[in-house]
Amino acid sequence: MAPRYTMRVVTDFAAAHALRGYEGPCARLHGHNWKVEVEVEASALDEVGMGLDFKAIKDATRAVTGRLDHRNLNELAPFDELNPTAENIAAHLYRELARRLDDERVRVRAVTVWETERASVRYSED
Repeated sequence: MAPRYTMRVVTDFAAAHALRGYEGPCARLHGHNWKVEVEVEASALDEVGMGLDFKAIKDATRAVTGRLDHRNLNELAPFDELNPTAENIAAHLYRELARRLDDERVRVRAVTVWETERASVRYSED
């Protein structure tokens, strides 16, 4: 069986959004303190004995979420056209992080976005 190491980091950002086409209070502009959990998988360790340095994962995650922090998501690409649901936010973060972190040994496995302490969505690709 091939080895597999999963590194996980958690960070957060604050942002507002309004759900287009939604019937209910979330159609109005409102904000969340979004929590983001990133899982990165490594098939082998590097020369130091790490799958991927937690700092590298945190830095990439902060770079991607920093663009969204304290903003109205509806005004930012891709959410100026794509509805800024938790599902779409998780998929967007996943793809942006995969673009930055994936290589022959390491890949982003999943991104979980928590809209509240009790509601989250986990996005992954096979």
